[in-house]
Amino acid sequence: MNNSEETLFIKTPDKETLSEITQLLKDNDLSYDSDIEETLLIRIDGEAAATGSISGNVLKCIAVSDNFKSRNLTGNLLTRLISKEYQKGNTDLFLFTKPKNSEIFGQLGFFPVYEIENNVVLMENNMSGLDSYIETLKSETLKAFSNLSETELKDSKAASIVVNCNPITIGHLYLIEKAAAESDILHLFVVEEDRSVFPFSVRYRLVREATAHIKNLVLHSGSNYIISNSTFPSYFIKDSKQIVDLHARLDLGIFSEKIAPSIGIKKRYAGDEPLCPVTSNYNRFMSEILPSKGVEFEIIKRLENGGEPVSASRVRKLLADRDYENIKKIVPEATYNFLTSEEGDEIRKALLNKE
Repeated sequence: MNNSEETLFIKTPDKETLSEITQLLKDNDLSYDSDIEETLLIRIDGEAAATGSISGNVLKCIAVSDNFKSRNLTGNLLTRLISKEYQKGNTDLFLFTKPKNSEIFGQLGFFPVYEIENNVVLMENNMSGLDSYIETLKSETLKAFSNLSETELKDSKAASIVVNCNPITIGHLYLIEKAAAESDILHLFVVEEDRSVFPFSVRYRLVREATAHIKNLVLHSGSNYIISNSTFPSYFIKDSKQIVDLHARLDLGIFSEKIAPSIGIKKRYAGDEPLCPVTSNYNRFMSEILPSKGVEFEIIKRLENGGEPVSASRVRKLLADRDYENIKKIVPEATYNFLTSEEGDEIRKALLNKE
């Protein structure tokens, strides 16, 4: 009999509560993820019975104590977490789990998006979420190339680039222009997830303005399906090397098997990465995975300025120092105009606060 039930939503757990949560997760072969924004903890008779967390529009770190498995607490947890997400305005929700648990979450309103090697399954609470995104991509492409039929578009020499552009530099523009010159159509995806200093709305706008002269380019939002945190499970995988591998395979599997064929993408470009080991490693995975799935892959040498690779991180450093003279040398006009505006100065202040 349930004599005492306590339900807590916690943004920053104290040491004792965090210990309760991490132990409950550990008992379920899980760990407490680093990007958690809020955690739900249910205590029954003073004992940690169940927990689940939120990160953006992703539900994660969901666990129920063995002592309370018979009480349908998973359903209780998800109902409360979903309600919390809806209160925040997040209605399109994701979770990732082990395939053996997918039936449980399926009964609670989640549908499989993509499964990788019996290790990870990405699930969404919208059965047609990815299909709807693909239809949006088709519509944007047909609108941009209204003189071509859908069949002609699929038969064209279409390529793609995925960028974050935090913010867009002349290095990004060099890569984009080169890929566009070698293609009939270039699909340019801007990563939508707002985990960068420059918000998605700003990054997308600056990319659109900087590439307006490229007539065979169609710009897309990456949505939740391209290099998004929702496609990066980690809290139930103990081997860090396996985490990196599965991150790439899940993301690139969705891209190469679902997205690319739907709009005729036959090639993907990326810039080489001498500065960031994570991106460099991801490029290596793309070179291995994409060709095996029918998508050609090419790495373009990074543009240099003054003997240094042009990078968004360099722009951010110069911005923090208010070195607009050197910024102007490595960004498109649209980026420079933004950075010297009041809106750009707010981002400069945010950079300083972050440091």
